[in-house]
Amino acid sequence: MNETGAGPAVGHAALEGAVRVILQGLGEDPSRPGLAGTPRRVAESLAFLCSGYGEDPREVLREAVFEEDYNEMVLVKDIELYSLCEHHLIPFFGKCHVAYLPDRKIVGLSKIPRIVDIYARRLQVQERLTTQIAMAVQEVIQPKGVAVVIEARHLCMMMRGVEKQNSVAETSCLLGQFESSQKTRGEFLGLISRSCAG
Repeated sequence: MNETGAGPAVGHAALEGAVRVILQGLGEDPSRPGLAGTPRRVAESLAFLCSGYGEDPREVLREAVFEEDYNEMVLVKDIELYSLCEHHLIPFFGKCHVAYLPDRKIVGLSKIPRIVDIYARRLQVQERLTTQIAMAVQEVIQPKGVAVVIEARHLCMMMRGVEKQNSVAETSCLLGQFESSQKTRGEFLGLISRSCAG
């Protein structure tokens, strides 16, 4: 699979068969009443949770790029995200903040959460997800800077392993003026910290 294209096409039948094998491996009977529909439901669930492979985030952004003489920070914060950790296929969830400094081009605001969803609905690690969102915005809009921060809770840390219920992972990707200008970076971090505190 590549970053912008779809992953390998796997039909529901293959996914359902794999789920049956997993259930048998757990010592369960996939044909018993409570589990008879589980392979189908899991296949449908995975198809939705990984639907981001079928969309090109850069094309989505290009659909709504507009020429505009606006040069102040654009920030979309508290974007809910849900994804699957590629190491354990267990969910992680949280919120994403995305900001950019326009350079004669802006993008429709609804496209920012859409980009977050496209990348989140793939098997992911939080670090890569953060960078992918920032790089897509940078490539398509070509702003003076992009900043992305994700704060997420990982069920693979909460339900298993270290079992730390209150841990939050925070990742960031700062490009352009958000990286080079302490003032710009400080303004961005100040705006999102108000959200975090609330």
